[in-house]
Amino acid sequence: MTDVKKVKEVPVSWEALEDAFENNAPEVHSYLHVDTGEVIRIVDGVADPHLHQRIMSDPFYLRVEPVSSREQYRWMERFIATVDEPELHRRLVQAIDGKGAFRRFKDVLMSYPVDRERWFTFRSERLRSCMEGWLEAHDLKAVERPAWPVPTADDVKEQVVVAEESKGRRARGELAADQRGRLHELVDTLPARELNAALAFLEFLRERRHAPRPRAKVGSADESALETASEPSAEEE
Repeated sequence: MTDVKKVKEVPVSWEALEDAFENNAPEVHSYLHVDTGEVIRIVDGVADPHLHQRIMSDPFYLRVEPVSSREQYRWMERFIATVDEPELHRRLVQAIDGKGAFRRFKDVLMSYPVDRERWFTFRSERLRSCMEGWLEAHDLKAVERPAWPVPTADDVKEQVVVAEESKGRRARGELAADQRGRLHELVDTLPARELNAALAFLEFLRERRHAPRPRAKVGSADESALETASEPSAEEE
């Protein structure tokens, strides 16, 4: 009985993987996380060498094998064969002759936006074919990545309220800190003989603030005075 290999589905970050397949610079090393589908790039001389060693030994990271420069050069040759415009065809043939061919090839296409877009499509199709073959060779299957949830109007309102409350708390904290600072400055300026009196007065204010206020009795003189004061006078009418 033939064993059937189990294919693992991975939510591949397709654009990042495409960049990794295209970039074959010797100092650049790309890895695919086989659980999250994220692609990370390690550059020699920039990244921590110990980090690179840990990633290389991590079974969840798979080294990406970029397309060789020779193969990508063949893609340019094949694309030029599809160009019908004589002047562009001639300039592209000259561009890929010698060192710096890839840069000159792209520079020429900058003046031909339609053919430039056609080249991007041409290259992406070949990169995708290489990536699918590479994933299949490692028993991996690319699946659609989960989309970020689109916030609703209520979500936005809630975030605004939370932000305003946080801003208010921060402002009150800054105000209290400023008041405490001013109080310290005032205490520092008081003469020693007046410090005890000032502290006693502050203690009196603190106790008064927290003490419950007595309620006025019905028919009391204070209430009668309040009612009299609230009634409009003849002159006001």
